[in-house]
Amino acid sequence: MSTSTLSSVHWRKSSHSDSSGGDCVEVGGDGVSVVAVRDSKDLDGPMLEFGRAAFSALADDIRSGRYDR
Repeated sequence: MSTSTLSSVHWRKSSHSDSSGGDCVEVGGDGVSVVAVRDSKDLDGPMLEFGRAAFSALADDIRSGRYDR
């Protein structure tokens, strides 16, 4: 995603995020084919970008507990 595309992205925080600013990620995208993930404490920092299908698979794996410690 280009920087110009990112200016119009609506970022969303996890519903598990609290107001104390704990470890949170935000998810946004171009609404068509790209989903981006960033650290909510470093809004100008690096992002991970996924295709929609890849992000959907990742989210399913997270929900299923595949990556639980």
